[in-house]
Amino acid sequence: MHATLPLLEHTRFPSIRRRRLEVLQVNVGYRCNQTCLHCHVNAGPARKEAMSEEVMEAVLAFLRGSGVPTLDITGGAPELNPHFRRLVREARRLDRNVIDRCNLTILEQPGQEDLAAFLAEQRVEVVASLPCYLEENVDRQRGDGVFQSSVRALRRLNALGYAQPGSGLALHLVYNPQGASLPPPQAKLEQDYRRHLSDGYGVQFNRLYTLANMPIQRFGSTLVSKGQFGAYMRLLEDNYRDENLDAVMCRSLLSVDWQGFVYDCDFNQMLALPAQLSGRPRTRLQDLIGCALEGNPIVVADHCFGCTAGQGSSCGGALAP
Repeated sequence: MHATLPLLEHTRFPSIRRRRLEVLQVNVGYRCNQTCLHCHVNAGPARKEAMSEEVMEAVLAFLRGSGVPTLDITGGAPELNPHFRRLVREARRLDRNVIDRCNLTILEQPGQEDLAAFLAEQRVEVVASLPCYLEENVDRQRGDGVFQSSVRALRRLNALGYAQPGSGLALHLVYNPQGASLPPPQAKLEQDYRRHLSDGYGVQFNRLYTLANMPIQRFGSTLVSKGQFGAYMRLLEDNYRDENLDAVMCRSLLSVDWQGFVYDCDFNQMLALPAQLSGRPRTRLQDLIGCALEGNPIVVADHCFGCTAGQGSSCGGALAP
């Protein structure tokens, strides 16, 4: 695995500061049942990192003390953490909106047969990875059989009410480019997804989010191996749009790793670039209970151009039309 931080840390990216915290994004572990080429976490079946019940208690304490409205749970496959369901239940008892960043195939893993019903019962918002609507492209990027498994999972979620009118159960899909290119316009691609998935497979969803591939971890290392890293960074910088800077997710999001340390975003977490919020080299989430975060500087590096290039990119999809 090639380290990409040395290629990113000397940056011309503009300085930015925090606003009101709206989303607590918690990475509960790097273990996953898939090994995707575009993965910025380098997640996979062999990873052992997993958030403990003690750290999850700190997450819940922060939710109680801060009033942050949304808990965004990610991984790896977050559902593989043994304490995932308790975290969801407790956050919902606190009346927080809970997002599950789901890879879909996890719904067919042994021991997860009731996962879809659990998510529906808890009224969890599902943000599901499906990097293309074509079977060949998905299987090339994520592994043989992943597309059909994903379609079966989507049908199961639809049958439970997800993306159905009046249900209130939100199901969003996530697109990533196949390689070193920017995502196409989100609105047009959403129409294509909706047509292909509805007509071909009877699948419904609410929104499509387009995300740029980040030049870090597995994808970044692949770019270095292929001699494409410099060209991809030039693509991101050449397509920088200043208007996207106002809406980047790090302004209103705080990222927490499996050990309870905090970062300005999940990408900084994977680069081991901790948030500078307490004057310490690294800050734990419990140390921020009752602290004002607005106005604090955000740690930036060259990978941040990935969020501001073209139509922009965030955990909620494109930033600009």
